[in-house]
Amino acid sequence: MKTVFFTDLDNTIIYSCRHEIGRDKLCVELYQGREVSFVTEKTWELLRRVNEETLLVPVTTRTKEQYDRIDLRIGTPGFALVCNGGILLEDGVENHAWYQESLALTADCREELNTARRLMEQDQNRSFEVRNIRELFLFTKSSQPQQSVEDLKSSLDTELVCVFQNGVKVYVLPQKLNKGAAVRRLLEKLQREGERTGTVFAAGDSGFDISMLQQAQIPFAPEDLENSYELPEKTVIIKEREIFSEAVLKRILQQAGKDT
Repeated sequence: MKTVFFTDLDNTIIYSCRHEIGRDKLCVELYQGREVSFVTEKTWELLRRVNEETLLVPVTTRTKEQYDRIDLRIGTPGFALVCNGGILLEDGVENHAWYQESLALTADCREELNTARRLMEQDQNRSFEVRNIRELFLFTKSSQPQQSVEDLKSSLDTELVCVFQNGVKVYVLPQKLNKGAAVRRLLEKLQREGERTGTVFAAGDSGFDISMLQQAQIPFAPEDLENSYELPEKTVIIKEREIFSEAVLKRILQQAGKDT
């Protein structure tokens, strides 16, 4: 019976050059020849151990191309959920049946996404092109992201789609395309294939991750997320004085009875 650890990547395990994580760090992502994402050396040491003790599943809103830029130096995960769970990678290879199922699950949102795209293109605060990510969700950037989000929410059917802001980034996604739903689908797939899973851990730092945290027996979130969202009662809150990635990985190993 294998423990499962579903984890967001950006600002949960890896950090951009804008995030202060100390001098002892390793580059895990190159983009156009530049070092753009890092882990602390301690995180890498702990991550190797957690990878040995659990089924480690990255869960990210990144596209496959963006995800493939990351090298955590622990080998290719057996499973990864990208595009907010709309695409499943098995040993780094896209599972086409999963993607087709994702399209079918979100088919009733197609018209609303088309409306959202028109509104996003007309937004005077938009500072980036509107991208349709694999026919699954929409993404752009805004100079006034809170205003852009409010305008979209007031015009769209929020029972069909949800609108998220992450920094200057603005997303419109089908309600059914969330990380929690993807976690459920993967656990059901593992069960159908005869894999017995034990405790489910999850870690994330943003609104995208709430539904995933709700699916875990032991979820982890940073202190500032608690101030913005209603978290599951069982959530383990990591205080700001700790580096989130290190604190989460230490606690998972402690749960597994390992000496950190």
